[in-house]
Amino acid sequence: MSMFQFEGFQRGARLAGRMLVLALALSSNPVFAQSPQIAPFAPGDTGVGVATAPASLTLGAQFSGDRKPIRSGLVWRVLSETADGSPPRIVARSTDAQPVFMLEPGTYLLHAAYGFASGTKRITLGLQGLRDQISISAGGLSLAGSIGDNPIAANQLNFSVFVPLQGNSEGRLVVSNAKAGELIRLPEGTYHVVSTYGDSNAIQRADVKVESGKVTDATLHHRAARVTLKLVASPGGEAFAGTAFSVLTPGGDVIREAIGAFPQVVLAEGDYVLIARQEGQVHSRDFKVETGLDRDIEVLSR
Repeated sequence: MSMFQFEGFQRGARLAGRMLVLALALSSNPVFAQSPQIAPFAPGDTGVGVATAPASLTLGAQFSGDRKPIRSGLVWRVLSETADGSPPRIVARSTDAQPVFMLEPGTYLLHAAYGFASGTKRITLGLQGLRDQISISAGGLSLAGSIGDNPIAANQLNFSVFVPLQGNSEGRLVVSNAKAGELIRLPEGTYHVVSTYGDSNAIQRADVKVESGKVTDATLHHRAARVTLKLVASPGGEAFAGTAFSVLTPGGDVIREAIGAFPQVVLAEGDYVLIARQEGQVHSRDFKVETGLDRDIEVLSR
């Protein structure tokens, strides 16, 4: 071995020895004893935080009474709480009975609306996902009207639903302009229902109870009839066109006004005065409305 080869060998041996000492020193330091965990790099990652994969949140709702699942009529909202104390913001919505949301792990506020009833719940979503339920104390109300045993056509009825307050049955209006046969979803409780047949004074009222998980069918029985108003020259004669009619109570209160040859009016059972005005002439007669007896009310022009 030449002198140059021997000196190169000595320098290599000394460098290898120093590397071995450094490796032993690092391995003995507890900070470096474990292999470092390297977070995967995601596109767009700035290095400030580590991106978290979304987790699945599967939701359902049930009636609080019998625990039966609610299979329709739900509106879901998922809200995320903010760190600065500002109002929660909606991050997801759904109208499915059992929605599945993909969200970042964290704390959320759930809101499930079932018509005029609702339920809320705070949940914590972890990496493993979550299935959860909300209980809603609610039921359904279906309304109808009749004259005796004869049902009234749905397009002739209008319903309003109130929450009674102490000393006032019509304390707070909950539903207006509801139609017959429509399913009204309400919180469990007692309600005051007002049914209007036609567009004058044929009105009926009733208190109904809505139970959780059940549909309450309520029929309000009206005492009224439909009358056709006519101004004629002789009984059974042709009606004069353009006649202005006023229907009054015996005390003079105006119940209904109409213009035409033979307008139709629904009136509650009782006594009335009919006034007909045509070409400057005024004619009148008294008449009576009997429940279920639809008929013509004629005023003679002479």
